[in-house]
Amino acid sequence: MKKSTVNHERLMQIIQAPYVSEKGTFLGEMHNQTIFRVLTDATKQEIKAAVELLWKDQKIEVENVQTLIVKGKQKRFGRFMGRRNNWKKAIVSIKSGQELSFTDFSKLEAK
Repeated sequence: MKKSTVNHERLMQIIQAPYVSEKGTFLGEMHNQTIFRVLTDATKQEIKAAVELLWKDQKIEVENVQTLIVKGKQKRFGRFMGRRNNWKKAIVSIKSGQELSFTDFSKLEAK
């Protein structure tokens, strides 16, 4: 029983934010896909389960998940060189006829 609550808590933390860009908007319109910024150690199965858990009220079904690591850029901070952190991007394909709505998260309760 305890393992399922830890799993539920982990799934609630996997998706950090939706990633909005021109390419992401194009993928959403043409191929019914959404891009998310996720934890770097998240697996495809965990990302799929997290999306389906967060949008369980809308009965969203995930067809496919593609992931990639975005390398951090090298930046200059005054006279010092620094580097931004690497992060993981997930491209989530939703079944046709379904759409993710980001407006209904006020009802979501974190357990």
